[in-house]
Amino acid sequence: MSEQTGQPESPLAGLRVVEFAGMGPAPFAAMLLSDMGADVIRIDSPLQSEDLRWRAERNPINRGRRAVVLDLKEAEGRAAAEELIASADVVLEGFRPGVMERLGLDPDRLVQEYPRVVIGRMSGWGQDGPEHAAACHDINILAISGLLDTIGTAHSGPVAPPMYLADFAGGGLVFTYGVLCALMERERSGRGQIVDASMAEGTSLLSLVVRGLMTRGDWAGPRGTNELDTGAPYYRTYETADGRHLAVGAIEPQFYTALVTTLGLAEAELPDRAVKENWPQLRALFGERFAARDLAEWTTLFTGVDACVAPVLRMGEVTEHPQFVAREAFVNVDGIVQPAPTPRLSRTPGRVQRGMPAHGEHTEEILGARV
Repeated sequence: MSEQTGQPESPLAGLRVVEFAGMGPAPFAAMLLSDMGADVIRIDSPLQSEDLRWRAERNPINRGRRAVVLDLKEAEGRAAAEELIASADVVLEGFRPGVMERLGLDPDRLVQEYPRVVIGRMSGWGQDGPEHAAACHDINILAISGLLDTIGTAHSGPVAPPMYLADFAGGGLVFTYGVLCALMERERSGRGQIVDASMAEGTSLLSLVVRGLMTRGDWAGPRGTNELDTGAPYYRTYETADGRHLAVGAIEPQFYTALVTTLGLAEAELPDRAVKENWPQLRALFGERFAARDLAEWTTLFTGVDACVAPVLRMGEVTEHPQFVAREAFVNVDGIVQPAPTPRLSRTPGRVQRGMPAHGEHTEEILGARV
């Protein structure tokens, strides 16, 4: 129990993390560590524009930190950063490869001088290889990983989702996993190491399921013609009478039976869904049925029915879903409603430690006499 709060300590309480401010997957990893109790100190650049500062203070990904301003282009700023690193368990950076070295904070040197520190390096392509220095965004990583070619319908062409697959799933989550693995290994060896996390490789990891389906011949056609990429009539979205959509994932026989029954259809009279040539006819039939009622009606009809059918909610509606409400899955931090820390630990749960810090807000508190 924490002596100050009387609450169980979070699982990463006592862990000191130094984060070099950036965008995307590295800040996401820092947030995840903070949510589980780590003390995260973010190093901000004095050159950051007012617009970027304003955005950062309103971005939930920046919650839970303390923030200091250091000019890493100046010797004094680099020395202060190195003092923070010397006291840290983890360092997180998401610069392009080579930037830390040019700043005089070469990770190879740091792990020699501070042997217990784990240095997490997050980049688009990894720290070496022919593309390692190339600029990229989420969409580029998705393209190279092959995942982008799997997203869309038979008639749409590749459809790029917003920036969460490569940045946060393949990037930040895999990055966090690597850092925690290095910390676990340190418990045995007493030594830290460098974690080289690549959005490209982490995102490619997400393709494992598709590659397995391809090996079995269950993903044989072009995009939008396979069972799990909107080709099958029982795994896709359908438009309702009011222009909203329902997501249908009735793969297993029992769920499919519940689907067609709720649609008011007799399964025995329908074309065999196992025959791929029947899919267009079934898609058209299901589409006509779904288009006859609005979303609210269908949601009511499918409530309590195990058919794997769900309304496609808008972002503003998600927080009112009864499941999320019951589990208090969203929290209000500094006036911004956002997902609560997850997953849930029964004895030492995570929590949001504080809101989004202002640019360099804790400089004097952390650096003391230096400022």
